[in-house]
Amino acid sequence: MRLTLVTDAWAPQVNGVVRTWTQTIAELPALGVEPTVIAPPDFKTIPCPTYPEIRLAVWPWPGLRRALDAVRPDAVHIATEGPLGLAARRLCRARGWAFTTSYHTKFPEYAQARFRLPLRWGYAAQRWFHNGASAVLVATDSVRRELDARGFERLALWTRGVDTALFRPQPRATLRLRDGVDLSALPQPVFVSVGRLAVEKNLDAFLRLDLPGTKLVVGDGPDGSTLRARYPQAVFVGMRHGEDLAACYAAADVFVMPSLTETFGVVQLEALATGAPVAAFPAPGPRDLLSRGDVGVMDDDLGAACRAALAIPHDR
Repeated sequence: MRLTLVTDAWAPQVNGVVRTWTQTIAELPALGVEPTVIAPPDFKTIPCPTYPEIRLAVWPWPGLRRALDAVRPDAVHIATEGPLGLAARRLCRARGWAFTTSYHTKFPEYAQARFRLPLRWGYAAQRWFHNGASAVLVATDSVRRELDARGFERLALWTRGVDTALFRPQPRATLRLRDGVDLSALPQPVFVSVGRLAVEKNLDAFLRLDLPGTKLVVGDGPDGSTLRARYPQAVFVGMRHGEDLAACYAAADVFVMPSLTETFGVVQLEALATGAPVAAFPAPGPRDLLSRGDVGVMDDDLGAACRAALAIPHDR
């Protein structure tokens, strides 16, 4: 079977959408599926407003049509609601092709946080986009219930996994990054956050906490310079990949998830795979992954969650 994935999020971007789909694409051939990817690198692009590291395809309709005609896919999946996703939706509807979508990002909340747009406008646009699909893939029951209440149709659960060969417990004494940063020398305990440095990730809620030891921040984004200036006591190591990223997780006594707007939060699973307990707000994403209670702590007081999570044994 030939499957074409159309996505506005792709390498060199680093985020949960890209990580999910690169891993999925890598696994599909073993299932007898021949995947192709149509993404921004195939088109002329411009930087996304407020997110210059994200490139948006310019007038992708003709190139997308040619690409789909060349592949003649048996199935089309549209992963994002950007220019490529909109063009793919339009083409599939015009040709009478069934397609599926996936709900990765709470864009209405992000647009409200950045531009003060009413939530109802954002959800109306997303409802229009996704309700044209034969199925809308969602990562958790919390998100499925929330979207069902907002009038989204044909919701299907599609959860996540992580590479446990990469994300694994490691002795603290061995944890050094390739550029020489010695994670083993950081004052303990170490509280780690991994993700995009942007307003919707709510990093201020973590970085302003009065906690012992070290706050280690992994990632970059539009608010990076502001956060570094505001919280000079935190250790910012920028964007990390592969073994460096796994080492940052493994250095954590507690992994901290301050975001209130995640649809899943694959970083939590990556942290748990290294043996680090998670501290989070009781928000969608954490609620679904930490419901057992013995791998993390959720609390409306994030500081209390961080301190309580220290008592959970760390598998090194």
